[in-house]
Amino acid sequence: MSTATATPPRRPNRLRLSLFVFLGVYPLVTALIYALAPLTLDWQVWQRNLVMVPMIVLSMVFVIIPAIHKHCHRWL
Repeated sequence: MSTATATPPRRPNRLRLSLFVFLGVYPLVTALIYALAPLTLDWQVWQRNLVMVPMIVLSMVFVIIPAIHKHCHRWL
């Protein structure tokens, strides 16, 4: 019985991953600010953030970060 030595998966470079996350999140945050501004003119900043932050976090977890891992894995 031969034992194959599998190489462990390479860990992504944190600096490059953070750059790719920034490139994905910045346009999202900017677009959400412009989209929500007319609807939330009279709101406090904390109220706007209470609406916007969950949208950003869900987008990061389910769309942006998986897309980065899928399409940019060789650069990480």
